Amino acid sequence: MSPAVASASSGDRIRTYEDFVRVHAYLLAAAGIPPSLHQRLYRKLADEVFDGGEVFAVEPCEDGRQRRLVLTADQSLGKESDVFLVDHAWSFRLPDALKQLREVPGLAERMAALMCVDLDRKIEEDEQDDDESGSLEHVSQVVEKERARVQERSDSTAWLELEELGIDDDMLVALDLSANFPNLVALNLWGNKLRDPEKVMQEIRKCTKLKALWLNENPVLGKSIDKAVLDGLSGLEIYNSHFTSKAGEWALGFCADIVGVDNPCSSVESTLFGSIGTIDLSDRCIHKLPEVFSPSKLPSLSKLNVRGNPLDQISGDDLLKLFGGFTQLQELEVDIPGPLGNSAISILESLPNLSLLNGVDSSSIIESGKHIVDSALEPRLPEWSPEEPLAERVIGAMWLYLMTYRLADDEKIDETPVWYVMDELGSAMRHSDNANFRIAPFLFMPEGKLHTAISYTILWPTHDVHTGEECTRDFLFGIGEDKQRSARLTAWFRTPENYFIQEFRRYQEQLQSNSICSSTKIEETQTPSTKSVRPRDGRVLRVYTDIPHVEEFLTRPEFVLTTDPKEADIIWVSMQVDSEVKNAVGLTDQQYTNQFPFEACLVMKHHLAETIHKAWGSPEWLQPTYNLETHLSPLIGDYCVRKRDGMDNLWIMKPWNMARTIDTTVTGDLSAIIRLMETGPKICQKYIERPALFQGRKFDLRYIVLVRSIRPLEIFLSDVFWVRLANNQYTLEKTSFFEYETHFTVMNYIGRMNHMNTPEFVKGFEKEHQVKWLDIHESVRSTIRHIFEAAAAVHPEMQNPFSRAIYGVDIMLDNRFKPKVLEVTYCPDCGRACKYDTQALVGSQDTIRGRDFFNSVFGCLFLDEQTHVLPL
Repeated sequence: MSPAVASASSGDRIRTYEDFVRVHAYLLAAAGIPPSLHQRLYRKLADEVFDGGEVFAVEPCEDGRQRRLVLTADQSLGKESDVFLVDHAWSFRLPDALKQLREVPGLAERMAALMCVDLDRKIEEDEQDDDESGSLEHVSQVVEKERARVQERSDSTAWLELEELGIDDDMLVALDLSANFPNLVALNLWGNKLRDPEKVMQEIRKCTKLKALWLNENPVLGKSIDKAVLDGLSGLEIYNSHFTSKAGEWALGFCADIVGVDNPCSSVESTLFGSIGTIDLSDRCIHKLPEVFSPSKLPSLSKLNVRGNPLDQISGDDLLKLFGGFTQLQELEVDIPGPLGNSAISILESLPNLSLLNGVDSSSIIESGKHIVDSALEPRLPEWSPEEPLAERVIGAMWLYLMTYRLADDEKIDETPVWYVMDELGSAMRHSDNANFRIAPFLFMPEGKLHTAISYTILWPTHDVHTGEECTRDFLFGIGEDKQRSARLTAWFRTPENYFIQEFRRYQEQLQSNSICSSTKIEETQTPSTKSVRPRDGRVLRVYTDIPHVEEFLTRPEFVLTTDPKEADIIWVSMQVDSEVKNAVGLTDQQYTNQFPFEACLVMKHHLAETIHKAWGSPEWLQPTYNLETHLSPLIGDYCVRKRDGMDNLWIMKPWNMARTIDTTVTGDLSAIIRLMETGPKICQKYIERPALFQGRKFDLRYIVLVRSIRPLEIFLSDVFWVRLANNQYTLEKTSFFEYETHFTVMNYIGRMNHMNTPEFVKGFEKEHQVKWLDIHESVRSTIRHIFEAAAAVHPEMQNPFSRAIYGVDIMLDNRFKPKVLEVTYCPDCGRACKYDTQALVGSQDTIRGRDFFNSVFGCLFLDEQTHVLPL
């Protein structure tokens, strides 16, 4: 759901409907609430009417692991006929979530129940009352009833359902199933306590007529018994729900509901196949379809489900040809990508008679241009371990339920979004692409001012809804495929991993093949082309600045400050100076400015990654980085590959252009990664899980780069750099990701600021890790050079002879002391450089006085000097 923004009003208390509309006009429009419902909404807000409980009911589903909302009103609910208030059960800023769950009485318990992550407690209570199963006497009674049923029938064929009865190895032997059921064709032992492969096989091998066997969820399962079962039972067609290589007419008849518990025949008459209209072959591990599966044997087949099967012993073209022979086939469900190819469009082109593909109308697939479609995705249900406290379970489950908005008034927008959970009624609404309800967050301001606002979610029907019908909403309302809708649904549903893995691999190949710098020789450093810009007559250079440290510490006689930007030779400001600003202020193109054209390719995080990718592919010094607005699918593929291979899977979400780690989040939860897109454009970058530490704490390094020219590249590294230390000891405990002072190092604005002089840090670091800092420094210099080489190669239009600038480059070291670039900052805060004296660690190793920092910077950029800087 897109964030709702409230516009505050300076009016007085809301007394009339007209007041309500005037104050909330922007919110009503942004929420999309139909005007016909505005007056009814006002009355319910003013009188605090929560009447949803009279109209809706919440029901358990998915074995109690989800809930759904059902209309229970006596009469149907017409389209846009009413509006309902949904309360917010929990509202918070993300860094405060865990703290609130731990400290607010009853909150964790309510959220755990709402999100269905407290079920094991109820199950444990139920199990304590159930002591009947697991005894030989009880199981023998079940078997005897089944034997009596078999004797009543003329056909002595038997199908035994003995799942979850607590049967162990000795009980299985005592039951002597082969003697009691000589014509046993199917045996279900799912969820028992069988452990001994020899005893199990001793009994199973006696059942020579078995066609199907289920040993799922028994401790005995493993490669050894699997092979013994398949080798020892020559007629077995289904084992643990999967087709065996011997699967034929009987297995197909089982999937077509011809044979089963109520009709346990040992063979299937061929004539019965002629009337079969539906076959569900999903998740049968089928490599090759049985020979009986043919248009001639199944002339009436109209619905087919082959999801979850490799079907790798027949080519995709041959499969399409086979399916095309079923002239009545109208509905097909298949993995996409999968055995029929990677695209829904191409499948429909090969099978033009299909009306539904994966539950979606064929014509709508063609119109929308979708390649991956599914209307029956499996929900992504919460997972937890029994020892996990309720608060931590809720943190893991909440991304399936959260909503968000930002607050704003006439002057500014809140930098930190508000997340919230709707009450039990609202949270029970499940997703549908064809939803019959719509919701929107809404802030009611009874006093006419933002600080008095009360947050609700508004719910109204968008279609006619009938009694007993499920009430659904579109989790991604207004978001189409142009905004990666199918990929974003992965936050709530288990979408096809193969598709995203293919997208990831394709993206990797593209990065390597398109890299500029790695495939061509980088031009050698040329003789500097820029010279001193001081006039020949010796006139001082006039500087206009809005930066206090420049005003205070630029004291060289070659420069003088001016308050009139029009008369300045040098414009050194913190704001962007574009053509609009130049025209408004009266600046000219011959005035030097402290910024380069198109420098966004460096200082905006998504553009920086894009620039480096185009230039270098995937260099070691840049962590895997994805722009979520354009490359969500390959990110999901990367995540899936890492999870499959047991690799580190922790990621950091960073807004494109926010400083001070605002709205920055560390998470290993894929749903969280996708949902965090809702609070603004972000990159997702592989978290450096094993950084180099100093006394057990994380740190990063701020370097200052001086740029005189882009083409040719002429850059210098200041001798002054500094370390930024986290306050807390580093840990990868999941609960620590909410601790700013553990995982972040910028303490200027949040947390305790602990300054450490650079030489002191370097000396301590060398001693702690037994390394030479100069070796690390050379790697850092090379990395920084590569960053600016990338900008010069990809964006030569940055060059401007009247541009001079400094940039902050933030570097982190991994546990092998290899540099990783974090970001590049325009007009970096150099307060620390000006405040503290330090010693150069390279070059002259002289003492560098803080008050001379900007004197050295301006001397290098405008007077062709190299005091306390080194060329890169």
